[in-house]
Amino acid sequence: MKVTVIGAGNVGATAAECVARKDMVQEVVMVDIQEGMPQGKALDMMESAPIHGFDTRIVGTNSYGPTEGSDVCIITAGLPRKPGMSRDDLLAKNAEIVGSVTSQFAAGSPDAAIIVVSNPLDVMTYVAFEESGFADNKVMGMAGVLDTARYRAFLAMELNVSVRDIQALLMGGHGDTMVPLPRYTTVGGIPITELLDDDTIHGIVERTKGGGGEIVEMMGTSAWYAPGAAAAEMTEAIIKDNKRILPCAAYCTGEYGLDDLFIGVPARLGADGVEDIIEVDLNDDEQDLMATSADHVQSNLDTLARLKDEGKIG
Repeated sequence: MKVTVIGAGNVGATAAECVARKDMVQEVVMVDIQEGMPQGKALDMMESAPIHGFDTRIVGTNSYGPTEGSDVCIITAGLPRKPGMSRDDLLAKNAEIVGSVTSQFAAGSPDAAIIVVSNPLDVMTYVAFEESGFADNKVMGMAGVLDTARYRAFLAMELNVSVRDIQALLMGGHGDTMVPLPRYTTVGGIPITELLDDDTIHGIVERTKGGGGEIVEMMGTSAWYAPGAAAAEMTEAIIKDNKRILPCAAYCTGEYGLDDLFIGVPARLGADGVEDIIEVDLNDDEQDLMATSADHVQSNLDTLARLKDEGKIG
């Protein structure tokens, strides 16, 4: 089996290494437009294989030929927002990048599942869906696994417990409008509402919403260890047909009252990609938050459509 990672920057390289170290596929292919960079990183990872003890072959390339016949593709390609760049500029540029790499990949791997990591994530997942022509269950966005991991990490720090004992659910778009759900969060089966007061829970929820920005403020660049690991976890669920229930940006067709958009929901991931969207009961407040998050995603989709009409996206 084969996994392709498009974009060999920090996130892509980390995702490739995490997949390789799980030793679940025969080959990982990293694609990037920068000559020498994916080849060098691939060689460096291969030289670590005797130390880590994995047999996965890692290949770096600047073309899509070696990706043909892939089972899963992780798309990390795209630009960060730079000084003087508007959100529309970023949306337009990344839509062009994600659209281009998706069409080039899809031509040689028509049966693959696609996991999008590029931002703005919910919209870029829709772009990949349209450009690939794949069934909606074969395209998804990596957001919920990352956001939930941050949420669980912050809870573990606060409670001084193992992260392995924390189960959490988080929904909605990737960003400030995400919807962490404390009612569905437990530690060893105990609801966190019995372990922490409302103010502390609220503080952790707000820190989770701004988790990516907190790291950017510290380092001056986006995170890559957690995003890369999150993409690898989703890949493992698909490759191994594990039927994992993981939060991801999946295509809604009526679930939670939403239609024709990708947004974070709990989903069962297996060999067929998103095999089911799990609908949990939301109270009125949670449903309102979910609707607000969906409105934000839809606003970005509307902007994407406008930019296309204006000829700013090819």
